[in-house]
Amino acid sequence: MSSMPNSPTVSPVLKNLTYIHYGDPKNVESHGGSSFGGYPSLDERNDSFDIKESMKVHCGFVNGSKPGRQTGFDIDEADFVEMEKTYDVIVASGIFGNYDVIQQPKNTSEATRRNISFFMFIDEETEAYMRNISVLDSSMKVGLWKIIVVHNIPFSDARRNGKVPKLLLHRLFPNVRYSIWIDGKLELVVDPYQVLERFLWRQNSSFAISRHYRRFDVFEEAEANKAAGKYDNSSIDFQIDFYRKEGLTPYSEAKLPITSDVPEGCVIIREHIPITNHFTCLWFNEVDRFTSRDQLSFSTVRDKIAAKVEWTVSMFLDCERRNFVIQAYHRDLLEQMSPPPPPPPPPTVIPMVPPLTVLPASTRPPPKKSVGKPSKGERKPISRRHRKHGRYGQLPEGYFSIFITPWAEEFGPGSLR
Repeated sequence: MSSMPNSPTVSPVLKNLTYIHYGDPKNVESHGGSSFGGYPSLDERNDSFDIKESMKVHCGFVNGSKPGRQTGFDIDEADFVEMEKTYDVIVASGIFGNYDVIQQPKNTSEATRRNISFFMFIDEETEAYMRNISVLDSSMKVGLWKIIVVHNIPFSDARRNGKVPKLLLHRLFPNVRYSIWIDGKLELVVDPYQVLERFLWRQNSSFAISRHYRRFDVFEEAEANKAAGKYDNSSIDFQIDFYRKEGLTPYSEAKLPITSDVPEGCVIIREHIPITNHFTCLWFNEVDRFTSRDQLSFSTVRDKIAAKVEWTVSMFLDCERRNFVIQAYHRDLLEQMSPPPPPPPPPTVIPMVPPLTVLPASTRPPPKKSVGKPSKGERKPISRRHRKHGRYGQLPEGYFSIFITPWAEEFGPGSLR
């Protein structure tokens, strides 16, 4: 927190940025974007890359004078007032189409919990689910996250709706100095002040994003998106062909010090100054005009602005990003996964047999006196066998009946008494 600059970074050339708004915009071109974006023409698009000191550009929310008030992507009045407050730093995220499971930030300092606000944008579908499972109540808080429900969402595609707060956060929060955007599937595990210090303040940068962990070339990224079914293939081809005709070339070392043309766009760390606000406005316009795959349009917007002013985006390694956010699975993948196996039974505990106690010699009982040969005059004990069987040992069965039975028959039972 002590590393935060006292004054904002100077915005090169562009000092005053305002936004176009009017009612009922008309689409005059086949690929002109959306009503929410205002259908900017190709001429207006080209003019927006010519950086001047004062500019007025399309930047979403064209149907009203203030974002969130009858513009599409509408916000409740209480939240609207909250978002117009002044903040040094905010952390923002979003879940649309009930696509992700909310993740709680970890390892936040006391200063962060006191000074930084965390805002989570959700649509009505996600709100209904969260209330149904008792995650969300009337407080509209889930852990550190302040939940903001969006009504009248402008797009049928949940991922495209998510691009509104991701790229147009400066329009929703007009009085913020710094922001960190993380996609809804990410868990922030490092204090936000440390993230800002590492990627903005220490680097003297105003906009930072990680580069893709594997691909550096837009053409390769487009083919990977097609192979993975991320978007309609013909729309991807149309966008890439359009950029190629404008002069886009495959990435090579000739572009150094630019290290990549493809970002890993799930985290955006930025200072809200006119040039960065302008960059994300034009980036959103490309997403609105072409596909929602923001990795494909990033380098075109960056390079067109950098050709006019001395400004560019700081791109850090993706392994550095993974040090401060942990990526979870989308909800649909989590529900498809089999439940974890039950825990193993506890190990069988075999009782210990106590060791045999050996008494010392002084406490041992005296040994039994051995029985020797009887002395003279002492009667010799009769063994059990001798007592039972007599002198002749055990007699065969029926031995006595040979003699006694005839006697009893002749003289009667009483004769044996």
